[in-house]
Amino acid sequence: MPGIVPPTVSTAPILRLERVTKTYVMGEVEVHALRGVDFELRSGEMLVLLGPSGSGKSTLLNILGGLDVPTKGSVYLRGEPMPKGDTDWLTEFRRAHVGFVFQFYNLISSLTALENVQLVTDIAPAPMDPREALELVGLGPRANHFPAQLSGGEQQRVAIARAVAKRPEVLLCDEPTGALDVETGRAVLETLARVNADLGTATAVITHNAAIAGMADRVVHLAGGTISGVDENERRLTPAEISW
Repeated sequence: MPGIVPPTVSTAPILRLERVTKTYVMGEVEVHALRGVDFELRSGEMLVLLGPSGSGKSTLLNILGGLDVPTKGSVYLRGEPMPKGDTDWLTEFRRAHVGFVFQFYNLISSLTALENVQLVTDIAPAPMDPREALELVGLGPRANHFPAQLSGGEQQRVAIARAVAKRPEVLLCDEPTGALDVETGRAVLETLARVNADLGTATAVITHNAAIAGMADRVVHLAGGTISGVDENERRLTPAEISW
């Protein structure tokens, strides 16, 4: 994408997982979603988590974002251990440090794009102006439109604006293009690249689409609840160069 300069990536991790295991118990069945994972998300980087369904990608993202806690192992925020059982601490962590973008947009249909973004800025400790967030994702002129008046790609970009409006250090995206066609998905990826470049937000994107890995600084491959490999791209592709 012309004009986008990736931020300088620090080798110091914002978030680090150490020997993290996650097991879900369903009746008499145990599901091992993660099996002793070591992982880090670095300041300013664009990271892609790549793997098939059931590989542990979403579980890893949920633990990074404080939506879930490990069965075993530790999670560190800037080198300090995150408490596992302190729900108030985890709530404040999510509010102050993390933005989430999911496959489905989760917008409130009775609110305009601007009002959907304001839901976050009203509770965040140091938010940007909600109109500024919409301008960042290219939707300033659509601020007063309701979700039903927006395309799927525009709704996802509103969701991204909502996530970044609180100025999070970390943006976690779970299949953000999964419900979109190629051209619309590319526009969403361009928005994520712009956020990463302009705000320096460490961004992790879950996908099963190997083509998207080209836009990352690092690609972490998951299989069977373990990290099966890590690749570093010498040059990040722009979303315009990606096709699938």
